[in-house]
Amino acid sequence: MTAPMPVRPPEPPEKLPPPPGPGATTPSAPEQRRPSRLLAPLRETGKLFALAVAVARAIFRRPFQVREFIEQFWFVASVTILPAALVSIPFGAVIALQVGSLTQQLGAQSFTGGASVLAVIQQASPIIVALLISGAAGSAICADLGSRKIREELDAMEVMGVSPIQRLVVPRVLATMLVAVLLNGLISVVGTLGGYFFNVIMQDGTPGAYLASFSALAQLPDLYISEFKALIFGFIAGIVAAYRGLNPRGGPKGVGDAVNQSVVITFMLLFFVNMVLTAIYLQIVPAKGS
Repeated sequence: MTAPMPVRPPEPPEKLPPPPGPGATTPSAPEQRRPSRLLAPLRETGKLFALAVAVARAIFRRPFQVREFIEQFWFVASVTILPAALVSIPFGAVIALQVGSLTQQLGAQSFTGGASVLAVIQQASPIIVALLISGAAGSAICADLGSRKIREELDAMEVMGVSPIQRLVVPRVLATMLVAVLLNGLISVVGTLGGYFFNVIMQDGTPGAYLASFSALAQLPDLYISEFKALIFGFIAGIVAAYRGLNPRGGPKGVGDAVNQSVVITFMLLFFVNMVLTAIYLQIVPAKGS
């Protein structure tokens, strides 16, 4: 006969945590999600800067998509040249009329030309460029990339070993930057001519005083900062449009929402960057004659 198996003593029951006291409350689901909602803008900002760094690095990598760049350059230029020329005329006219009226009240009508031209070149021209690039070209870029994303074309490119950033994003960003610089020159010329016409014809200004005040107050760094602003604004518009296009949410409806968000975000960024660049320029470059 076999010996009986020893009987193991029963294990003590696990100690459960004490129930919460009468004043204790458990966090609800919205309270648990609140930290993640607060950090969401920071995550989006970090991803946007990461995309900007990735695009800046991919610009110097080979192979460069020459054909895609030419196509995007022609598209961006075709949708922005005519609106830029038409918008710059009333901008230059309004600035010339307002500055001319103010100088007449102060008894310094001879400085109307220089003040109005500086306002057009330094401030109005880069802002018009940014608004047109983000509103016309940036929205189209965002919609194109967003539609490719929801059709899983970008995922297929990554599977085949093709970088969507180098293949699609870099040519579009470079196209917006180059078109922005060229458009800035066009708007500066057209806006200056419009301001000259309205000041001489409607406010009885003299052409000689207009040109003399311009040469007395304006300097070459004013044009440099204007072109640099246009370059930065074109880069921001392209990066924001590409980022929102690469990250749509909710299918086709999400693509439309991403387009609207890209335009709004670009407007907010460009006004902030314009303030910073203007403040730095006025501190570094002394006024002419000072």
